[in-house]
Amino acid sequence: MNVLLIGSGGREHALAWKLAQSPKLTRLYALPGNPGIAQFAENISSIPVDDHAAILRVCAEKQINLVLVGPEVPLANGIANALGEAGIPCFGPRQAAAQIEASKVFSKNFMARHGIPTARYAIFTKLQDALTHLEQVDYPLVIKASGLAAGKGVILPDTLAEAGTVLKEILEEGAFGEAGREVVIEERLTGPEVSLMAFTDGKTVVPMLAAQDHKRLLDGDQGPNTGGMGAYAPAPIFTDQLLEEALETVLKPAVNGLRLEGNPFVGVLYAGLMLTPVGMRVLEFNCRFGDPETQVVLPLLETDLLEITVACVEGRLADVELHWRPGASVCVVLASRGYPEKSEVGKLVSLADLPEAMVCFHAGTKSDSNNIFTAGGRVFGLTTWAQDLETALNRVYANIDKVTFDGRQYRSDIARRALKSLSYADAGVSIDAGNRAVELMKSAVRLTYTPAVLAGIGSFGGLYDASAFKQMEHPVLVASTDGVGTKVKLAAAAGRYRGIGHDIVNHCINDILVQGARPLFFMDYFAASKLDPQQSAEVVTGMAEACQAAGMVLLGGETAEMPGVYAPDEFDVAGTILGVLERDQILPRLSELKAGDVLIGLRSSGPHTNGYSLIRQVFAGTALDTVFQELGMPLIDALLAPHRSYLELLHPHLAHIKALAHLTGGGFIENIPRVLPDDLDAVIHPGAWVLPPLWKLIQQKGRISTAEMFRVFNMGIGMLAIVDKDMAATVQHSIPEETYLIGELTPGAHKVRLDVQMNY
Repeated sequence: MNVLLIGSGGREHALAWKLAQSPKLTRLYALPGNPGIAQFAENISSIPVDDHAAILRVCAEKQINLVLVGPEVPLANGIANALGEAGIPCFGPRQAAAQIEASKVFSKNFMARHGIPTARYAIFTKLQDALTHLEQVDYPLVIKASGLAAGKGVILPDTLAEAGTVLKEILEEGAFGEAGREVVIEERLTGPEVSLMAFTDGKTVVPMLAAQDHKRLLDGDQGPNTGGMGAYAPAPIFTDQLLEEALETVLKPAVNGLRLEGNPFVGVLYAGLMLTPVGMRVLEFNCRFGDPETQVVLPLLETDLLEITVACVEGRLADVELHWRPGASVCVVLASRGYPEKSEVGKLVSLADLPEAMVCFHAGTKSDSNNIFTAGGRVFGLTTWAQDLETALNRVYANIDKVTFDGRQYRSDIARRALKSLSYADAGVSIDAGNRAVELMKSAVRLTYTPAVLAGIGSFGGLYDASAFKQMEHPVLVASTDGVGTKVKLAAAAGRYRGIGHDIVNHCINDILVQGARPLFFMDYFAASKLDPQQSAEVVTGMAEACQAAGMVLLGGETAEMPGVYAPDEFDVAGTILGVLERDQILPRLSELKAGDVLIGLRSSGPHTNGYSLIRQVFAGTALDTVFQELGMPLIDALLAPHRSYLELLHPHLAHIKALAHLTGGGFIENIPRVLPDDLDAVIHPGAWVLPPLWKLIQQKGRISTAEMFRVFNMGIGMLAIVDKDMAATVQHSIPEETYLIGELTPGAHKVRLDVQMNY
């Protein structure tokens, strides 16, 4: 059988190496190929991969029986269509099916249509629409150019400002050309990533071994994203149970969905999976073999690769049984200096003989009659396989200096995360994870710093210059400490963390605002059963964003890993705030409060940070992504809406306000009396404002009395201001949003009385 292989990278070298082992192979041709592939194939370097007519002529001249396409671009451009119309079998999907990689918009909508689990997302073509969307989400984001962008079209912004800049560069400045005509803004997921490739003939799906690659350039997952700096297989984290789940919920639905839509997929379907705290999610689909995953999966494949590919194009994959070599495989990528930004090329390569069970796959090389030279960013994939992962890992690094060139760079920690060594980590504590978490959060924290910060994150104690107090007549410091409570359980279940950072900061801001203080600095506490640096950094980044919005410093804090104290996958968040005000401005002004004063209510954004123990009981057994008609959004979105800060709305008008009540734990019944003198009651008229539908849903589903609802929840009012009746209109007019006259003070005995009429 004569086979034409299209492509020129390390993936294609691995494919050529494996195809050459087939007794069914007569001749192998590669277009354009590379010096490594030339060991097994005749390279045809004079024809570009996008010249379909020329490729068809080659197929006729060389009597090609099968074309195997390595890279995604030819598939996205319809090479399989051209070959199929000419009657030449092609292992690789046609253009319409290749959209599953070529168009992220198509892919996300396709997954939504077929119930394939993936991150929440939205699609935009206009900048202003995208910017408006940024203001409405409370979770970390990923921005993706919809089309193929040579692996550079996925951006992970750290702040909303950075996200806005990225969107402008893509949608208005054309950073990715036609590939960026549409963008996908989606939720940034957290958890281990796994690459799972599968053979398919459009009906049958047969998964390969799961692999894990390393996208970052530098050790410890530092530095810029790359096409991949190494990989290993099989991934120990991906159990047989997870493989079965992926097959039934991801791979089969995708292949069946494409077939049902009239676009049968033949070739390799590659799912990039994230194992999040709430379950498996698809990051993306690819329509071809992965790179460098192919370099570690194929050495473990015992079944004839050519036999498998022929069975796929003939629609009889179900007749082929795949067998895998026991053990593990590791690939370390050797890259050029400057990669991935601007790679140096043309460097002379020195290649020494390698031991058995080891191969150096060419990825970016060229040759003359005598020498090999570098010709790309990723130059080689040094690969080995052995009876276990540790042996393979030791072998590859022991032989790494047998492949050298000027400017060579590589990671020294490929697959290290899959090995367990005796250390403090065996007790469940990772010092490295703690250090990594601190590094991730430093940039966000430092954005909050002012010249008053003398020592912050990384110090044993934060130092804050208090000399500004000299300008105050009688400064009073106000401090408060609080936590988020069991809302963190929902955040952990949903894998959404940044909003929790907003919650704790804004809660504490409101707690000292009710005494009239403006915040100076905040200190945080984050603890988990097992520290996930990205998770803790997301929470602290949320804190930093809330601090920055309030003009307050995030001075420092504590990040702790405590296995055995917290349940697996759980975490806790708390914080301490310090503020200042003049003594004569302290609230409440109890001596001024009198019967007839009115209560002005400011709306909440949701449950804020209280009542979640009851909420979780009410919705026990209900899927978090359930969309209740009355809410018009997934339940989890309503429940995880971040706690509002009322600082900027109210602080400028405190001179006209006699008292403030922050409606937190205890709702109306317990919080309002905290600011009342002993001889006054507060009468609340629930019909004075429209209660958000979430509260009706909670009350009905939980069969909760009205009195209990107002004792536990804020019922849509997060802050109460008590003002003189004659000043009410002035205060309401000065607040730049709708407020509500929800009650008044009457003679009484320090209680809250409800007018039971409610306006749902």
